[in-house]
Amino acid sequence: MHIQQNISLKSYNTFGIDVKAKHFVSAKSLQDLQEVLSSSAYPNKFILGGGSNMLLTKDIDALVILIDLKGIEVVSQSREHVIVKAYAGENWHEFVLWCLKNNFGGIENLSLIPGNVGSAPIQNIGAYGVELKDVFVSCEAIDLKNRSIRTFNKADCEFDYRESIFKQKLKDTLIITSVTLKLTSSNHKLSTGYGAIANQLQEYNIAQPTIQDISKAVIAIRQSKLPDPKDIGNSGSFFKNPVISKTQFEVLKAQFPTIPSYEVSSTEIKVPAGWLIEQAGFKGKTLGNYGVHKDQALVLVNYGGATGQDILQLARLIQKTVFKIFNISIETEVNII
Repeated sequence: MHIQQNISLKSYNTFGIDVKAKHFVSAKSLQDLQEVLSSSAYPNKFILGGGSNMLLTKDIDALVILIDLKGIEVVSQSREHVIVKAYAGENWHEFVLWCLKNNFGGIENLSLIPGNVGSAPIQNIGAYGVELKDVFVSCEAIDLKNRSIRTFNKADCEFDYRESIFKQKLKDTLIITSVTLKLTSSNHKLSTGYGAIANQLQEYNIAQPTIQDISKAVIAIRQSKLPDPKDIGNSGSFFKNPVISKTQFEVLKAQFPTIPSYEVSSTEIKVPAGWLIEQAGFKGKTLGNYGVHKDQALVLVNYGGATGQDILQLARLIQKTVFKIFNISIETEVNII
């Protein structure tokens, strides 16, 4: 392994923020990873995956370890199901495409989500009615204390909406090295209940969609709403959709009759953060070389040259304004570093 000095992380984060790593190394195997983690020469270490769910606000005064473990394998397969293991450094969307090529179903609705496989359980990534936990079997991770390999099943992960034990109790104590999923190999169960998917399939004149058709529809929807990080720096949805009590929602409904909502439970309602931000006047707002995307208020963008502090200050202003108008706190979905 070659440890480099003062390396720009601009190409390693989807926001395209130009901060520097004091030291940098790419770990391409478990052996590499365990070796570098054991090194006492660099006491401060920073783990970097796909760089899609973070906002870098400062230089990293540490050894930045890029998790670059690659590989996809079929663990077992029956007539209707298949167990697939993918390593953490695989690009998530490319993994989805690999599954579709092999006619493995269950994650087609998660097409085009940025980032790598290793980050997927941390966020419990989800889109268009499907979440990772729906197909999750287990993941393996290196314990940073003793470099041992630990296995976590679905219950261990404590999945919730964009949440997991890896973001809460075990934050910064593990590195996920692989993820194992249970997918369908026949009799695929399609999730087309999300309105935008149904509309897109209708536009394609597809009455009996395949998993490949679902993926194609999701990609079209995402591309129409979300900017490609290769063209405009962004980290996808910057904020979580807040969940509030039905009592609070009824009060808001009386004041804002058009407020959209989704029932979460008998006592809770989810409100789209994008709608709140748009109503607060931020959709399409540009502040020099950064701002809020014109088509999706959930997405903060770096048009080129913005700092992480610029983006963070905008996020804080949005949170403050939304709370002032609606009395709702919206949390960031990305990690602020």
